[in-house]
Amino acid sequence: MLPAAPSPYFANAAGSLSLDPAGFLRAHWSRGPRRLADTQALFEHMAQALREHGWGRILINQVEMPPFTTQEQEWVARHWLPRAVQQAGYRFGAVVVSPQVLTRLATAYITTSVQGLPLTYRSFDRDADAAAWLLEQPL
Repeated sequence: MLPAAPSPYFANAAGSLSLDPAGFLRAHWSRGPRRLADTQALFEHMAQALREHGWGRILINQVEMPPFTTQEQEWVARHWLPRAVQQAGYRFGAVVVSPQVLTRLATAYITTSVQGLPLTYRSFDRDADAAAWLLEQPL
């Protein structure tokens, strides 16, 4: 019997979210252009899904994603991350990284902004490795 597939949760120009039956959220960033409002909506729905399901784990696939803008970086690091940790229970992020250096650098700015928050990020080259690590983390 095949494992159940993730079910769609939200999608817009920034990307899509799906609920993995293994007990974590999947975020897949799109390759196309996006506006700040698209990015904010995707992140807000991430937090909403974590709250609704009592999860603290997200698999974030950035393989095709263009780099975050400075405005996006600041908003995520200063506004969304603290709220996601404190109000939605976000604890573990497994990032499937982009081969593009600029995307990796823009993401590193955010993942290093978690100082003082009970949040752990880890980077991976393969989705399967990211999922395996997330499943080792406590709910």
